[in-house]
Amino acid sequence: AKAAALKLAKGRAEHCVFLWLGGGAGQIDTWDPKVQGDPKAKKSGSMYRSIDTAIAGTQVCEYLPRCATLLDRFNVIRSVHHEVIDEHAAATNRVHTGRPTAGTVVYPSIGSIVAHERGAVGEGVPAYVLIGYPNVTRGPGFLGAKYGYIYLTDTQSGPVGLSRPADISAERQARREKLLAEVREQYGAAKTDETIKNYDATISEMLKLAGPQFGRVFQLDGEPSTLRNRYGGEFGQRCLLARRLVESGVRFVEVSHNLNFLNGTGWDVHNQGMLKQHELITELDHALATLVEDLEEKKLLDKTLIVVATEFGRPAAFDGGGGRGHHSKSYSMVFAGGGLKNGLTIGTTDELAMKIVDRPVSIPDFHATICWSLGIDPHKELYAGDRPVPITDGGQPIAELFA
Repeated sequence: AKAAALKLAKGRAEHCVFLWLGGGAGQIDTWDPKVQGDPKAKKSGSMYRSIDTAIAGTQVCEYLPRCATLLDRFNVIRSVHHEVIDEHAAATNRVHTGRPTAGTVVYPSIGSIVAHERGAVGEGVPAYVLIGYPNVTRGPGFLGAKYGYIYLTDTQSGPVGLSRPADISAERQARREKLLAEVREQYGAAKTDETIKNYDATISEMLKLAGPQFGRVFQLDGEPSTLRNRYGGEFGQRCLLARRLVESGVRFVEVSHNLNFLNGTGWDVHNQGMLKQHELITELDHALATLVEDLEEKKLLDKTLIVVATEFGRPAAFDGGGGRGHHSKSYSMVFAGGGLKNGLTIGTTDELAMKIVDRPVSIPDFHATICWSLGIDPHKELYAGDRPVPITDGGQPIAELFA
């Protein structure tokens, strides 16, 4: 299996923008539509009509019209699967780390793995930025704090912990940093613990990032108003910021479509949450399509792998309140750009998108595809202490995308 992966053309991507649809985006209402259903009549099926796309024979939901016209820049993976259904946290961990949770090892997220293996592209920027709420599932696990993320929770305030408080002058900050350097030097000389070294490296990185060079990346008002309007609301502005972070040399950016947007439940559309799901899909359509176009215009699309991921999908049947439950046995995730062979639809599901008919793609396979596209060997062994841990849990890159 390892030899088969190494025969593939190695990926050319330099960056990854990982769009996270928290809550569980339903495949049957987005990327894998089927016959239209009716929640009032308890008829299973898609909530919306289907439309044709730039990929012949592939349709998507009617609320993805802009992505539909650009779908030849995408790869729709319709046969993703895992076995975690009831637990959002466990499923989120599975998709981010590629593994089940374990009592003895905290596994690193895909963002931290990419940061560890490739580092930042540019000088004076971090390797990994999270635009969303911090969480252990996004973290570095056994790789250590050096390969964690810096994060911000909205596009107005910039990264948490990097900006100097208003009542601290530059001179006072310089004095503090001088004192801290002396303390760190003395303590470091007396302690050789790896945790201390990791913490010290993180402090050094943070002090470097607190300067004006990196701060300018977050000034979205420097972008044309027409472009900002094309991206749309807060989620769109996050995607615009992701493009600016990529331009600055950040290697991996996760952009979270938070649960408190628009319909109050995000993609977890039980019961009444379904009523405004189309607004979420529309917001995704505008932001994602504009990100693809924007990167393409700036000659960055082939260098930037865009991933659209979620913890699981939704069943075809409607619940008692007209919404949907959870379904992880067959659902969709998406790639765009990244120098892949784009314009492919991978995998087929049955008439209600409930079972995989052909070409199943596991979560380790999905991780292996991201890694291979970024020039990372998915079978390389990292170490949790003395224990060797392969980067993916036996995952194989999706070969068709590297033909």
